[in-house]
Amino acid sequence: MMSVNMGSIDRVLRSFVVAPVAIVVAIVVGAGSVAGIVLLALAAVMLATSAVGFCPLYKLVGLDTRSKGGARHSHSA
Repeated sequence: MMSVNMGSIDRVLRSFVVAPVAIVVAIVVGAGSVAGIVLLALAAVMLATSAVGFCPLYKLVGLDTRSKGGARHSHSA
């Protein structure tokens, strides 16, 4: 079950900082190079997870960034 596990700050950072930086660096190193393709894929993942508010990696390690104090461990199974 996909439940939201990303807070708004996390989502904004992924959408407006991480993804654009990854795209710019990919263009600088060459979008067709291996590094460029990896960076473009990373940007796509950042945008997708931000859009849906769910990060599978967070679920795997039990993180939830929706709390007021930042990242916290989720105790539900």
